[in-house]
Amino acid sequence: MRLDKFICKSTELNRRQASECIERGEISVNGESITDVRFQVHESNEVLYQGRRLVARPSRYIMLHKPIHTLSSNVDGDYPSLFRYIDIERVEDLHIVGRLDADTTGLVLLTDDGRWSFDIIRPDKQCEKTYRVTLRDPIIENAAEMIARFAHGLQLQNEKTLTLPAKLELVTEKEVRLTITEGKYHQVKRMFAAVGNRVNGLHREQIGKLRLDVDVGKWRYLRESEIKRLSTPTPESTA
Repeated sequence: MRLDKFICKSTELNRRQASECIERGEISVNGESITDVRFQVHESNEVLYQGRRLVARPSRYIMLHKPIHTLSSNVDGDYPSLFRYIDIERVEDLHIVGRLDADTTGLVLLTDDGRWSFDIIRPDKQCEKTYRVTLRDPIIENAAEMIARFAHGLQLQNEKTLTLPAKLELVTEKEVRLTITEGKYHQVKRMFAAVGNRVNGLHREQIGKLRLDVDVGKWRYLRESEIKRLSTPTPESTA
C-alpha cells in the first residue's frame, strides 16, 4: 500500500494532508524517515507519526446496485456519481472495482483495499462477469451459431487478437445472458457489434460467484466469505 494511502487509513488526514506531512519528513517507516508519498508499506511495518505507531483501519468491501445514468466515478459529471448512493464516513477513500458505463446498470464493487481489487481485475485471474443483455435484433433463429461464435472468440474492431471464449445463453428472442472473463473497453457492446447486432440494454448480474442481491440504488457490505471467495484464484487461473 502506498504510504500516503496508509496514512489516510490510519489517521483523520485526507490525501493532501497526508502527502504534506510525508514530504515534511514527519513519517518514519521501520525507523527510517520517508519523504516519498509512493513508498510501499506493509501492515507489518512500523509506521510512526508524531511518535505514535499507526494502525490502518479495517478495509471495507461494498456491493452496490448501480442505477442507470450514473457515473462510475467519485465525482459528478454529465450524470451524478454513484458515490452519491453511499452514505458512510470517508467514502472518498473507496475506489470502484470494474467500472460500468453510464447507461449500464447492475453490480458494482467498491473497496479501499487496493490489493483485493487488483486480485479481482488482474488478467490471469480470469474472473467471470455475467451480464443480462437486451438486443436490437432477435437471435433466436441463429442462436446456435451465435453461441458457437462467442465461445470461439470474436474479432473486435481495432483489436489484434480474438476475445477470450465467452458463454452466451438465450433468455428470450432479444435477451441473452453473456459471461466474459475480460474487461476490454466497451467489450460487450463491441462483441455484439462484431456480429451485426446492437446492445439496447446492459445489466451486470454477477462477478465471480457473487450475485447482485440488493435493490436499485442500494448497497451492503460484503460478508467475509464473499470477500475471500472473490480474491481466491480459480483452478483455471492457477494452472
